[in-house]
Amino acid sequence: MADTLDLTCDLMSRPSVSPVDGGCQTLMAERLRSVGFKVENLRFGEVDNLWARRGASGPLFCFAGHTDVVPPGPLEEWQSDPFAPVVRDGFLYGRGAADMKSGLAAMLLACEDFVGACPTPRGSIAFLITSDEEGPSVDGTRRVVEVLRERKEAIDWCLVGEPSSEHALGDTMKIGRRGSLSGRLTVHGVQGHVAYPQLADNPIHALAPALAELASRTWDFGNAHFQPTSFQVSNIAAGTGAPNVIPGELKARFNLRFSTEQTIESLQATVERILREHGVRYSLDWFISGYPFLTAPGTLSQAATQAVQEELRVTPKLSTGGGTSDGRFIAPTGAQVIELGVVNSTIHKANECVRVEDIDRLRRTYRRTLEILLG
Repeated sequence: MADTLDLTCDLMSRPSVSPVDGGCQTLMAERLRSVGFKVENLRFGEVDNLWARRGASGPLFCFAGHTDVVPPGPLEEWQSDPFAPVVRDGFLYGRGAADMKSGLAAMLLACEDFVGACPTPRGSIAFLITSDEEGPSVDGTRRVVEVLRERKEAIDWCLVGEPSSEHALGDTMKIGRRGSLSGRLTVHGVQGHVAYPQLADNPIHALAPALAELASRTWDFGNAHFQPTSFQVSNIAAGTGAPNVIPGELKARFNLRFSTEQTIESLQATVERILREHGVRYSLDWFISGYPFLTAPGTLSQAATQAVQEELRVTPKLSTGGGTSDGRFIAPTGAQVIELGVVNSTIHKANECVRVEDIDRLRRTYRRTLEILLG
């Protein structure tokens, strides 16, 4: 357990707020080279990416993850320095503990274990590591996948080490994710005095009925693998701050997390129809963060499930819940993609932490997955 914890702490002590890598990939590359991997550093813009492969034959199993972390936030909310990892009461605390430097350590050491015991596996192993998962996700995994596609290097199985577990290690495995569609809405009104509303056009009043319909709408009922589509407003602003001025403009941001029951086009058309029906005068810019993807239960998820059952004595629930992940860039290439990692209850929070024993247990689970697929 000590070497798993030590490597996790080494990675965590390297501040790597997105898109900074902080030297994490260099550390990983050195260890991968020492066990026979060919390592490529693929830098696009400010983003560092690592592609490492051992073997030339198929099938190709890929570990995927990210070295970047979100900012720590207000330091006074932390009980210790977020970039000075510390163990308290069986938990390792610090930014990146769960998301996802413990996962990186577990997959790297699992690979070293497996290669040491099985130097000539029946396929190849790769690592796809980026420093752009927590940021715009433009010059990271997305760009590496384009490079791989251009040279016809295809991933068969991809295990993303994101923190997928909900209450106990291994209780949840992600086999897909919902799509994410965001809108930046501007409602146009006419500014005026609150005592003369007939001379103004209040954009708040104009939007309110439409917003109520959008928020209460049942978009769909989901399906066997996906939750129903949801609509949420994340930001809204209007007014000058004065109590006697009707605002001339309202700005809002909203997001739709959608299942395979919907398309981008159907969601956009519905939102804009509702705005028009309520007489809202608006401008709207759309942003697509990711399309929904699903890996139907198959070879990879079955192998990982078996490994979880043997090593952790639980049977994982197969889920598509949560936000987006870089799996959305890998799945469209035809790869089977799952996410399996530590408990996610503290990710992006102050005092982020992971149970120390879970890091080594995850390492053994990853190694067992490799044994089942490539041993």
